[in-house]
Amino acid sequence: MGHIIAKVQKAEKETEQVSLLTLDISINAQPGQFVMAWLPGTEEKPMSVANASPLQLAIADAGEASKKMASLKKGDILMVRGPYGKAFSPKGKKWLMVGGGYGFAPLRFLAKEGIKKGAQIQSIIGARSKKYLMKEAPGKNHFTTDDGSAGEKGNVMAVLEPLLKKEKFDCIYCCGPEKMMLAVALLAKKNKISCQLSVERYMKCGFGVCGHCAMGGWLSCIDGPTIDGEEALKNPQFGKLACDRAGKHVKI
Repeated sequence: MGHIIAKVQKAEKETEQVSLLTLDISINAQPGQFVMAWLPGTEEKPMSVANASPLQLAIADAGEASKKMASLKKGDILMVRGPYGKAFSPKGKKWLMVGGGYGFAPLRFLAKEGIKKGAQIQSIIGARSKKYLMKEAPGKNHFTTDDGSAGEKGNVMAVLEPLLKKEKFDCIYCCGPEKMMLAVALLAKKNKISCQLSVERYMKCGFGVCGHCAMGGWLSCIDGPTIDGEEALKNPQFGKLACDRAGKHVKI
């Protein structure tokens, strides 16, 4: 799949760390899928789709390539190819989104699509502090910050655990730091609730060739990035090991 030349229509600073770019193209992408984005002179980076029509990308300024993309202004050019990967699977009518940091971007897209289909949506949005909190999604929103500067003090579990004691959900959808997703998947299993995760791994190709995004024998780019929570829990590397840019295993 070749690159599409896209122009930035709008560039917004959503948080201290994240820029939301609206491009002048639309793609046939579903929530949970990603594109490969590229600026000549930098490495290509996988980016979760935050909206398909028009295409929106939430880009965190982490790493040289991402920082350059996050600093793009209206009228600048960005090359994209995709979409790639497996999307989230709608299940039931009562959905709970659990997002940590910029991991909430694809979940907000999912929430918007869920509302269109008549789903009842609640979201737990967590971050280190208020300045890193992503914007709310359609439906009911709960906020948590590690330092207590907004919402409930603590991580997403501070809201998730008591919420699951009060309400029933058909499915939990989760994206964020892998340690956080491990905790969410374990709690979902304990409560016998279906859970789907979006696992982000270092990625170079986007279509199963380079192997950098491997989690055991599972490849984030083609087998994921979405994965059933119980399947993830059976993977010995989930929440523990990942490949760095050199292909070496490092502790998460």
